[in-house]
Amino acid sequence: MLSAMKNQALKILSALPMIGLAACMSSSVAGPLPDPGVDMPLAKTSGTETAVFAGGCFWGVEAVFENVKGVTKSVSGYSGGAAATATYDQVSSGRTGHAESVSVTYDPSEVTYGQLLKVFFAVAHNPTELNRQGPDTGTQYRSAIFYANPEQQRVARAYIAQLQAAKAFPRPIVTELAPLKAFYAAEAYHQDYLVRNPHQPYIVINDLPKLAALKRDLPALYSGK
Repeated sequence: MLSAMKNQALKILSALPMIGLAACMSSSVAGPLPDPGVDMPLAKTSGTETAVFAGGCFWGVEAVFENVKGVTKSVSGYSGGAAATATYDQVSSGRTGHAESVSVTYDPSEVTYGQLLKVFFAVAHNPTELNRQGPDTGTQYRSAIFYANPEQQRVARAYIAQLQAAKAFPRPIVTELAPLKAFYAAEAYHQDYLVRNPHQPYIVINDLPKLAALKRDLPALYSGK
């Protein structure tokens, strides 16, 4: 079941005229983002690595990463809280400590962790919004990077500092950098939500523009799935 807040947002969005709504959405990025100055090199052989990101409602974030070159799986879920409260109804209260998150499985011989970070900051969400994204508010919608190891921490911290120094965004980045303690997959009806509901007003207004931006702004990282 959708949270009361998201239900309210959907009612508002469905009542609005669709023409011109996309034009009213202002980009949070001041200009094209630079490539990470600190990154892990591409692996010499195929393998599997995992990255976990939180950037508001997981529907759009999951869909973005599913269309990134080298990504083999993208799963919606929860990070930052305990297993006992990792359900949508409880997380939606904003009192469990979780953030709606996405676990990204990728081949490090095809895409680097730094390149995934660039996608995260450039098109997957707005990293300058504190405890909200678009119509969704609360700590469960916070911007966060849950690093799995010291190398991910090092690359993420360096990229955030690089973007801040470059004034890549008109406001400060508020992304939380925290160790990954656990990731809990969300309920089945949340998985591949955008693919299964491409005409829903919330998806059309908030998430489809992210896919368009990925294809337009980061074509070398777009898989074209």
